[in-house]
Amino acid sequence: MEMKILKLLGSEDYIPSNVPELLAQLGMKPNQQQVLQSLLKSLEKQGKIVRTKGNRYIVAKEADLVPGVIQITRGGRGFVQPDEAGIGEIGIAESNTSTAMHGDRVLVRLDVQPGQPDKSGVVVKVLERKRTQFVGTLQRSKQFLHVTPDDPRLPGAIYVSEPRDVGRKPNVGDKVVVEITLWESKKTAPEGEIIEVLGPPDEEGVDMLSVLRHYDLPLHFPKNVLHEASTIAKSRPDNQPGAQECASRVDCRPHNVITIDPDDHDDAVWAEEMEDGGWKVIVAIADVAAYVTEGSALDREAEKRGNSTYLVDRVIPMLPEALSNELCSLKPNVDRLTKCVEFVLSKDGHVVSSKFYAAVIRSKRRFTYKEAFAAIMVPPNNETEQMLHDAHAMAQKIRHLRFKNGSLDLDFPENKIRLDEHGKVLRIERIENDVSHQLIEEYMLLANEAVAGRLMGLNRPSVYRVHESPKEKRLNDYREDVLSHRVPCGNLTHRPEVQKLLRHLGTLPIGPALKIGFLRSMMRARYALEPLGHYGLAKTKYTHFTSPIRRYADLVVHRSLFDKVEMNVGVAKQIADHISITEKNSSDAERDSKEVKLYAYLRAQLVSKKPQPYAALVTDVRNFGFFVDVPDLGLSGGVPLSSIQDDFYVFDPVTRQVTGRHTRRVISIGDNLVVQIYKVDSIKKQVDFMPVPQRGKPARSEDNERRDRRGPQSRDPKRPSAPPRKPGHGHKRASQQPKKRR
Repeated sequence: MEMKILKLLGSEDYIPSNVPELLAQLGMKPNQQQVLQSLLKSLEKQGKIVRTKGNRYIVAKEADLVPGVIQITRGGRGFVQPDEAGIGEIGIAESNTSTAMHGDRVLVRLDVQPGQPDKSGVVVKVLERKRTQFVGTLQRSKQFLHVTPDDPRLPGAIYVSEPRDVGRKPNVGDKVVVEITLWESKKTAPEGEIIEVLGPPDEEGVDMLSVLRHYDLPLHFPKNVLHEASTIAKSRPDNQPGAQECASRVDCRPHNVITIDPDDHDDAVWAEEMEDGGWKVIVAIADVAAYVTEGSALDREAEKRGNSTYLVDRVIPMLPEALSNELCSLKPNVDRLTKCVEFVLSKDGHVVSSKFYAAVIRSKRRFTYKEAFAAIMVPPNNETEQMLHDAHAMAQKIRHLRFKNGSLDLDFPENKIRLDEHGKVLRIERIENDVSHQLIEEYMLLANEAVAGRLMGLNRPSVYRVHESPKEKRLNDYREDVLSHRVPCGNLTHRPEVQKLLRHLGTLPIGPALKIGFLRSMMRARYALEPLGHYGLAKTKYTHFTSPIRRYADLVVHRSLFDKVEMNVGVAKQIADHISITEKNSSDAERDSKEVKLYAYLRAQLVSKKPQPYAALVTDVRNFGFFVDVPDLGLSGGVPLSSIQDDFYVFDPVTRQVTGRHTRRVISIGDNLVVQIYKVDSIKKQVDFMPVPQRGKPARSEDNERRDRRGPQSRDPKRPSAPPRKPGHGHKRASQQPKKRR
């Protein structure tokens, strides 16, 4: 009936009508008025229709109104992704976001400006709150209590009454969960009530509990889901598939299949050279679909979670441990059900043919990345290590072809935070993208591309991984940024110029910072029904097939490829939209979990007055300070001029340098410094550093400082520490090196 209403309101000869008139036009009886009103209310809530003066209804687009989901940046600006495909992203100025919060469904009035390529608009209504409960810190100002949310994209203060009994009495300074109950206007602060007290922020476990609550991550599986997983596992003797399950599958157990994966062990590889010089390669992926049937309790919970979430101290798995760590995990020396892509490759790495089948494998060895790297670096000692060497050699040829065909090198080292038994930071390890990582990466990319091509050939509804081309304006803005750092840069709308720039950045000290700026100029990868291609990988067709233990998208793709019953298009669209959201939620949670540990680690250095020295690179210089990248911490921060103790520094806007007035010390973009922590702001998620004081050089005297501040270029002493910069320059958050989610 809703479709019938929309068809009527969207017809060319439709005149805006009220409820009685619509009853007649729709052929409904007078006693059905309440039913019609309910349908109209539902459509209005969805943002598909609007009610005008006189209670007459029209479709939203007739009034330049567009429903969609809003994403809000830390600076307060919003971006709305419309429900309707093809409209494109709509920018919302901070003053025009109304009471919308990050993730809400909103109704936007388009503000069309002649000559402006980018769409902009104004939020006129919040259709649906994504959430109303938030984590924050309880504070008191004069007579009022308020909660300052942890998320800087939210209102600065949520006023609360004296809290009722929620199981634990809150104290000022405690972490709490607050529910917003009223927010009528952006001109007034929202009101709410405390519904849970998490405890003091320095109490063990409260930091991670805050992350779990903020991102609504589940701590446990429902009982019926656990029961279902347990029943499946117990029905298999020795936690292995039975002979009947294996009988109809290709038997790959004789092959020297190996895994290289520290987490889920959902992928395995095997490679062998053929007589003609070509290669046969098998990519074997855990057959989760063999155990998780569509519509089961396990399936519904996996879809709801969307993916596993890897926090700094724990994993929130998509599937219960009985499956994720046991029956589905490709452990060595046990039989496992898999879905395979078998390739025949030419001796230089081109795909000659591929085929897809269900198989049973028995992994011969489980390598960690460190073990695989060490084995590749020395001559092989046995058949399994020889196979590893062969697979590595072919992977490097595939990798060479990929970059030759236009793929972009966007890899970054990853900083891994190691914790002690109390959740305190022990050390931070820097993990490089070495040949062991590249080996697995190349075969997984190859399999994902092949499966996408097969699905397109079958013309079956499924979920594709898409990464659309960046907007030209963003690329041009980024180019100007690069040029301002005196780095040559061509027209970045041409892929060869992008590759050329990225190669050049790899040779520069400032390269990593500028490379992150390029990442920020790109669109975010997502899931969609249409194979729109992958910009970063330079692939016209791509999907996710290789990680079904941790990604629901891959499980859907397995079913699309092998099941005889086609998926409903509408259901597939809902799944694609949902898992795009859950992936973003998990990514943000993973980043924040690292940040809370890292900021606590840095705060402890300040409290103990034993700050550690860190190598840093100057990435930008301003009149109030400069910015540095600190690779060993995996973050960036500001260095206020007021923090430098050896002199008073003056900014030169032409050379973009600061110079010590007495020492004549010059600090420029690209300089290497040794810094220590100066300030930590966990709420704003910003850190400031200061240069480590040089021995033998006295700090500035107060008399000299007062005299210097009278100079014409003196810095405002009341100016706060360095704020975030524009994209490409700003504070890089603690885990900004992107986790691979290609």
